[in-house]
Amino acid sequence: MKPILRSLFISCSTLVGGLAMAQVQPKVVPGEYLIKFKASSGGAAIAQQKLSGKASLKASFPGMGIMQVSMKSADEKVNFEALKNDPDVEYIEPNFVLEKSEVEPNGPVERLTYEQVVNANAASTNASVYSQSNANTGVASAWPILSPLASSNDKVVVAVVDTGLDRYHDVFKPVANGGTGALWINQAEANGLPGVDDDQNGFVDDINGWNFINNTNNFFDDDDHGTHVSGIIVGTGQNIFARPLQESKLLIMPLKFLGASGSGSTSNAIRAIYYAVNNGARVINNSWGGAGYSRSLHDAIIYAYDHRVLVVSAAGNYSNNNDVNPMYPSNYDVPSNLAVASTSRYDDLSSFSNYGANTVNIGSPGEYIESTVPGNATMSMSGTSMATPFVAGMAGLAFREAPSLSGYQMKQLILQTAQQNGYLNGLVSTSARIDALYLIQSAKQMVSTASAQPSYKPSYLADRSPASDAAGGGGCGLVKAVTKNGPGSDDGSGGSPIGIVVGLLLVPLAVWQVLRVRSAASADPKDKRRYERFKMSSEIRVKVGDRELVGAMNTISEGGLSFNTDQALEKGGIVTMRIQSPDGHEIIEVTGQVVWCEKNQAYGVQFANAKQGTLAMIRDWTAGLIKT
Repeated sequence: MKPILRSLFISCSTLVGGLAMAQVQPKVVPGEYLIKFKASSGGAAIAQQKLSGKASLKASFPGMGIMQVSMKSADEKVNFEALKNDPDVEYIEPNFVLEKSEVEPNGPVERLTYEQVVNANAASTNASVYSQSNANTGVASAWPILSPLASSNDKVVVAVVDTGLDRYHDVFKPVANGGTGALWINQAEANGLPGVDDDQNGFVDDINGWNFINNTNNFFDDDDHGTHVSGIIVGTGQNIFARPLQESKLLIMPLKFLGASGSGSTSNAIRAIYYAVNNGARVINNSWGGAGYSRSLHDAIIYAYDHRVLVVSAAGNYSNNNDVNPMYPSNYDVPSNLAVASTSRYDDLSSFSNYGANTVNIGSPGEYIESTVPGNATMSMSGTSMATPFVAGMAGLAFREAPSLSGYQMKQLILQTAQQNGYLNGLVSTSARIDALYLIQSAKQMVSTASAQPSYKPSYLADRSPASDAAGGGGCGLVKAVTKNGPGSDDGSGGSPIGIVVGLLLVPLAVWQVLRVRSAASADPKDKRRYERFKMSSEIRVKVGDRELVGAMNTISEGGLSFNTDQALEKGGIVTMRIQSPDGHEIIEVTGQVVWCEKNQAYGVQFANAKQGTLAMIRDWTAGLIKT
């Protein structure tokens, strides 16, 4: 056996009692609220009268019936309660902060020029190869059966509500300039007069999209995120790293509401969603979210549903169960809202990804996805932010094949054609990962299917609190590489890296030399291991007050970690293992329960319910070791 060149550092925390899931707290724009008056209240004049002396109007959203207001902190709670209890007010709520759902890298990330990637791949890739991820989604196999472009109108618009887009990147340039021509064009404004709202949609010169932060048509991406997401969408239809680029069958409508920090307000998010629906988007990609329930955002998703638009939303990156700790917009139960978890190239759940057997619908590749970033460059990113646009892009391509389908019908088709995967059982409602080929094959059989969808009556969460009472914390956030800077760190996202603990905390630290022992399967089924096993050699010391437990850990398996100790641990305790990668750049966590093994007369820690993404990362880190 050959030892790994660098150690995996594993810290275990044992808790007597239990481990409470770290909750992500909502963030708010201080002193800002969204308020909607009832239709019977008497109109704008009465609304202004009601607000007088209580709140200042910052913006009103025509067609939505929503006003964005601010309150002075001294009288904020009193004025909030007064408006909340006003019989003419339908609802008032904080203007929540929403954040992108990308994994924040733990260290420097290699940023290559687009030309470097194209040239490096020239010898090994071609136009028929999908090179943005290694997951076996069947996407390249779907390309030959896509219907050819019949005209410039034969394209589906995907709105990317995000940080903007670098329109000058080679991939998004016009076809005449060697690009894919994937940038959406508002023809009425493009052919109209400068400085005039030619299409009378309330936005002047919105030729290719809009910046809802500054209220301009300059949607330049100052964060990288939106351009990366857009490249994934365009990449579902072709190899964007091959030359020559093909004309895109999808159009990107860039709607910027997230700033350079990757965060934005609910007020701007809903404006972007209404814009997307009103200007022809068939799919809306939301690679962002937050923990605060917003009725106004809920209503925006319903508006998309009523107009038969598919909404694809990131589940979030806190390794949380969304059934218990909801994230929005992914948790809205609107029938055309599709919640996406991230999967690895092994098709198991990514260690950072949120999940939910009832509230998260499907898995999609979200680890180490190579895509476009501003400055005509490329970069690899991870997160449910990257998983979501893959689904959105494939949905757009499927809409081309079956243009009459509603957003609800497209969601159902995506879920019904997804590839079943035991690793996702109990983690997403379908227990499946998207299957690009089967989706397109099935969509081609539905070209004459009429649009249909069920009626939807929302169940709103009614009780809202003043913005000053909302706790600070992360939104959907970047997956902060599941490290000390990630969810539960001291960056304000709440909790600690090993979770919120109840009871007695034992904090051992072990340094293990890891040997991989992935044996070939035995011919005798009784001899087959239920879980893959890794060989360990270590002494572990666990202190509990004045007691010290000393034992040797010999093996770790994906099903359980077994060890003998001189003194028995209390049965039922919880152990959290923090495992550092060989290069020191990433840390993952596995949580298990202390159990008694009668046969071995020893306590052990069972990790049978560990998320598969974590186990896949261990496989990656130990790949290349000699099998025994």
